[in-house]
Amino acid sequence: MTKFNLRDLRRSGVAAVRGAARPTGRTHEGAPGYARDAKGELFLLAVTSFVAEDTFYEAAAERDARLRALVASVAVDDVDWTLRLVRWLRTGVHLRSVALVVAAEAVKARLDAGLAGDNRALVDAALDRADEPGELLAYWASRYGRAFPKPVKRGVADAAARLYTERSLVKYDARGRGYRFADVLELTHPRPRDARQGVLFRYAIDRRHDRPEPAPAELGLLVARERLLAVPVAERRALLATDADLLGPAGMTWEQVAGWLQGPLDAAVWEALVPSLGYMALLRNLRNLDEAGVSDEVAAGVAATLADPAEVARSRQLPLRFLSAYRAAPSLRWAWALEQALQASLANVPALPGRTLVLVDRSGSMFCRLSGRSTVTRADAAAVFGAALAVRAEAADLVEFGTDSRPVRVRRGESVLALAERMGDLGGTNTAAAVRRHFRRHDRVVIVTDEQAWAGWRGEEPTAAVPADVPVHTFNLAGYRHGHGPSGVPNRHTFGGLSD
Repeated sequence: MTKFNLRDLRRSGVAAVRGAARPTGRTHEGAPGYARDAKGELFLLAVTSFVAEDTFYEAAAERDARLRALVASVAVDDVDWTLRLVRWLRTGVHLRSVALVVAAEAVKARLDAGLAGDNRALVDAALDRADEPGELLAYWASRYGRAFPKPVKRGVADAAARLYTERSLVKYDARGRGYRFADVLELTHPRPRDARQGVLFRYAIDRRHDRPEPAPAELGLLVARERLLAVPVAERRALLATDADLLGPAGMTWEQVAGWLQGPLDAAVWEALVPSLGYMALLRNLRNLDEAGVSDEVAAGVAATLADPAEVARSRQLPLRFLSAYRAAPSLRWAWALEQALQASLANVPALPGRTLVLVDRSGSMFCRLSGRSTVTRADAAAVFGAALAVRAEAADLVEFGTDSRPVRVRRGESVLALAERMGDLGGTNTAAAVRRHFRRHDRVVIVTDEQAWAGWRGEEPTAAVPADVPVHTFNLAGYRHGHGPSGVPNRHTFGGLSD
């Protein structure tokens, strides 16, 4: 093993999120606050935003207005950067609503400024699921009316041609949608990829306008679906028991099977469904599988799928999904599989060399939910990521902090999920005191936080106790305007995200 040919653990660098070198305002809790440049603020806000959702310190309307203003500024000045941001938001971190809003607002600002080029591409880049072309049209109509500019129509048309299939039609073309597939087709006139998609487009339009016709022979999935729907209700459960493979060719989701059977999904039905369920459907239904009483043999197969690193990578699930499933599933037979899946989802978390101080913010503001439909909080996100860093690091001191702070012992072989669950609620955000108390000549400091620190010891910024040659990495989980310290200067870095 080499002793001398090692890279410097304290190598200097400059973060992409750049801000003021000196305080320009205050955090929401009164500490010196550091504003970022427009791109840095937009990035942190976008990657932590679920749109139309309140956060602890910022109401939804205020937060969304700040997002629109930042997009309008940046998109006019640098459309290439904005386009890359939209693509990354949608396909890199898999955030749907904010990618759509950033794209739409960027196009609006550019059209108002008389700028052409890339507007169509911005719209197309934000759309990655077949219900999203209609979502973008609905958003634009709600903000700017139903006179859709050509770049919007063309970008939506590009996405529709790319995303509309028989399977997506039966999954997403619901009657309750404001803009159904046919509405999108009639407004934007996409060119079909081939003759078969042209048949699908005509079928979707006829269906929308209540002109029922048998599915054309070219659309085999829809033909198979019509055959299933024609089976008498009293015979459906027995048919499924004898031939579970008939669901896949008909594009039946597990939710639709419940309606098709017109009754509860018992163990036999779930066991028939499991082979056709995708990864996310399995993850969401662990409680249902337990409550229905599926056999241990079937459960073992589900657990093996969940723990398979290749399946985790293919599913594109984010770490907090596994924490949600871990809490929701009543049976411990899923715990190990979920832990393995979480570890696989954190493959890009570095195994840090040297000594690392990891500080996890457990203040009151971190316990607000990520969204109104989620049970997961920012404190959960911080705990999972901080625990994963500590477990993977060569030598780490893991600390939870709030008004006070305390070490969290990392037990040999302990799971990330169990370690995260051991952290508590510690009140305020006394970041400076926590850093000063626990920093002991570490090679780096990582702080996972919303950055809304209290005024620190003698009014200092929270990382003042860390020498300038030691890197401090702040992972921002909320995207508020003012951060707790400088970024974009040597050895002071800010990153954003960790949300799902």
